[in-house]
This record gives sequence, structure tokens and C-alpha cells, in this order.
Amino acid sequence: MHTTADAVVDVLEQAGIRYVFGYPGGQNMRFIQAMEGRGVEFVLVTHEGSAGFMADACARLTGRPGACLSTLGPGATNLATGVGNAFLDRVPVLAFTGKMGRKWRGRTVQMQIDHRALFAPITKWTTELGSASAADRVREAIYVSRQEQPGPVHLDFPEDAAEEEAPGTSGDGVPQPGVPPAALESLARAEAVVRAARFPLVAVGLTMNRAEATDALRAFLALHNLPAVCTMMAKGHVPEAGGRFVGVVGRARRDIVAEFCRPVDLVIGVGYDPVEFNYEDWVPPGVPVVHIDTVPADLAPTHRLACDVVGEIRNSLEGLTAIEPFGHAWEMSALPAHRERLHAALTPATTAFSPHHVVNAMRDLMADDGILTVDVGAHTHLVAQLWDPRGPGHLLVSNGWSSMGYSIPAAIGAKLARPGQQVAACVGDGGFLMMVGEINTAVRLGLPVVFVVLRDRFLSLIRVKQARRQFAQSGVRLYGDAYRPSDTLFGAPVVVAEGEAAFRAAFARALSADGPVVIEAVVDPAEYDEII
Repeated sequence: MHTTADAVVDVLEQAGIRYVFGYPGGQNMRFIQAMEGRGVEFVLVTHEGSAGFMADACARLTGRPGACLSTLGPGATNLATGVGNAFLDRVPVLAFTGKMGRKWRGRTVQMQIDHRALFAPITKWTTELGSASAADRVREAIYVSRQEQPGPVHLDFPEDAAEEEAPGTSGDGVPQPGVPPAALESLARAEAVVRAARFPLVAVGLTMNRAEATDALRAFLALHNLPAVCTMMAKGHVPEAGGRFVGVVGRARRDIVAEFCRPVDLVIGVGYDPVEFNYEDWVPPGVPVVHIDTVPADLAPTHRLACDVVGEIRNSLEGLTAIEPFGHAWEMSALPAHRERLHAALTPATTAFSPHHVVNAMRDLMADDGILTVDVGAHTHLVAQLWDPRGPGHLLVSNGWSSMGYSIPAAIGAKLARPGQQVAACVGDGGFLMMVGEINTAVRLGLPVVFVVLRDRFLSLIRVKQARRQFAQSGVRLYGDAYRPSDTLFGAPVVVAEGEAAFRAAFARALSADGPVVIEAVVDPAEYDEII
């Protein structure tokens, strides 16, 4: 019998969705069974939140929606953390939840809650799958998840509906939503505004990650010889070598970045999504904004929107490149010295083994196309400014949602999506403790991922913030004096590195290992107090 669960898997397979990450329960067993022997593989995780993070990473790297599933009740509430990440980081994800059969609707039943009410605030759409319409609903969900701005869709799957016979599905694919070009009037207005500026600054944001416009952006910057800043999630679109990149807004040593940008009299936002860092957080109120994106600008009344160029970003950039170069007054020859000053401030001279030693060593040893996943914490500020991804899509981080625990499952998802590329995770010891169980997932799958733990025994970002407000260091120490590292975790070797040379040697070996390796880098967090 061709069940509703089979019909759903048919559509996932047609859409090129290779993995569904999740945790089994009584209500989703038929769905998992339907994947057996098919082109869609169920991947068991140790926590449903991780399933959402893995689906998120797969979607970012493949361009196809990721997929995750949970059972009802606590499985669904756990899944919500990963789904929320996809919502605020603008990633297309299908989030399936198993639920009681329809005869129990409206009844008091163990574990049963209103899943659709739970997911409504953190998804673009939530719906229930039925036997007659399941295939069409999943196709619609895939389409909605990809529409600008992309994000997750929730599909509640009753266990009795999954078991029922369903009509066979056709081989029809799901169309890719398009973005229309910007109005010619808005491009003409943007050109006029930028030509009138003496110090125009380009600000690149995360929409660029799905715009397929990196070459167009670089051509635009080169033609007009413009400096650029970016948000953390947009790193890699502007080369960090070559004299146009200023730095990352809102991260470590933002004061030095702001100092170079002080003369700015116009900001040109390209794919700039304020979910990472609002314009108002760094653009002076008197400086107008030209916003080039797929959706209108979100700007407070305290600031002036000079022009809203809404449409396909690549088309807009190509239009602004097919014109005479803009003139401006920037001293572009000063950018290399600024970059050197910023780098020196991020890598202070010290005899202590510090976080920047770890970041520099990883960058020196990883391949240019290596993928680094980064957790949330003090080290995020340092990595954001110091790490050169050497191309878009090589640095994955949770920044709209900003969830601790992201990097370990994201690294697993990244390795499954890009098996031919090196993958490493950089995580503080707080985030590591949240998701350490997923090391077992990496071991079980035999994935050669390097998990680098910056062990400083504190929630360092909160410790820094407490110190600045002269608060007591309360609730930030992670380990007692009795802590001792293990030799292995779930079968993955653990290497403890207490100095830069030892770390470099361990990381080089780990990159060539045939399975996961955990490296505990025992660092001194003192530099965070100065650079954040």
C-alpha cells in the first residue's frame, strides 16, 4: 500500500532533499519507515534542537530546504529551538511533527499540545497533513519556505493520516520562487543619491548568501572603488585582501571599524538584513541609507531612507555597474594600514595561549574552501572579525537567532552536505556542554569533523558584560576544580592542547583523521576583556 508517509517521501525525494534529521517516537514511526531504502535518509540525533540546526546547515550549503522531525509534545518543544534559528536566520526548513491520531483531537491526552500554536510565531506557515492532500501540501511548503524572505514551514503529521492509503505522486517538481527586478526609477534614484555623496560606504548583509550575486557585488565595488563593511553572516562576499574591506560591524574592536567609517555620509546596504545588526545600531542618525534588497528597508524614524531598491539583488548591482564610475573622497590607500591596525588589536602580544592563537592556527591549516561553524559566545566576536572565510558559504553561524549550541550540529549537517570539504566547529565550553551528545552522532556516522572547544571554564561573554557593569561574577563558572578531561567521548579521541604549538600539531592531525576528533584548547580568556 502506498501510504501518506510514502507520498510525503516521494515529494522530498523529487525536491532533492537528502536527509531528514530527527528523533523517533510512536507518532512518527511510519514516516521514518517510509524513508527506508529511499533517496531520503533519516538521521538520528541526540536532541531534537540539533535536528533543526543540522537541517539549517544543510539548507544553507545545498540551496534546498533542510528537513527535520520530532514526535509530539516535548519532542516538538525541543525541535522549536532549531526551527527558530531557521526563522530568524532566513533559512528554508521543513519541520515535521508527529501527533496523535485525529480521533483524539480536542481531548486531554498524554504529551499532546497544540503544535501549530507553538510553531506559528517561528515559522512562515503551519499546516496539517492529510492523506488526500499531503503531497500537494508538502510541495506548497517547499515553495513557501523558499520565498523571500525564506524560512521554516511546520507540517503537523497525525499518525493515523501517515498510515492511510494515499494516491501516487507525479514526478512534478516544485518551482523555485523568483524575485522580480527592481523598478528602473528606484535604480535611477539610487544612482543620483550615490553620485551626490562624498563618502559612500557599502554594507553587505546576509541576503547576499542566497542572491547568487557575489561576482556582481565585487564588480560594483571595483568599478566605483568603494569601501565595504559586512555583517558576520555575510563574510566572504567581499575579499578581505585587496584593499576594499573595512571590517565587520558590531563585533570585536568595532571602535576601530567605526573610526575608519567616521566620514561616511551615505550607507549603501546590499542585502542588508537588520536581523543581524540594525542600521540604527551603527549608522549615525544624520546619514541617509540606500537599501538594495529583496524586501523593503526596516529603518527607525530617527534615520532617513534615501532610496529603497527592492528586487533581485544581482540585477540591481549589474544595473549600478553599467554606468560611469562614482566619484568619492575616500582615501582608499589608507585601508591596508587600517586593516593592519585592526588585526594587531585582535591579536595582542602575550605569552599566554589565547583564543586568537586558536583562530589563526585553524585558518593557517584549513583549506581555503574549508567550512567553519561557530557557536555563540565571546569567541564569536573574535572569529567574526579575525576569520577570513576566503569565499562565501565557508562560515556558518547563528546570528539572527544567536543560539548557543549551534556549531556542533551545524558542523555535522555541513559535512553531510559537503563531504568533500574540510569541516571544523569552533565552540566555547558553554555551548559544548549543551550539545556534547551530538559527538556521538558524528561518531556513529563516521564523519571526519574537528570539534575545537575553547576551554576557559567560564561563560566568558557574560563574565565580560558583568565586569563592565561592576556586577558580581555570578552563574558564569562552568567547571569545578575536580574537572578532568576524558581521553575519548563516545569513541571520538579527545586531545588537550595547552599551548599554540601543541594545538597546531593536534589540529593538523585531526584534519587528516578518518573520523571525528575533539580538541580541548585550554585558553586564557583575558583578551576578551579588551577586544569585545
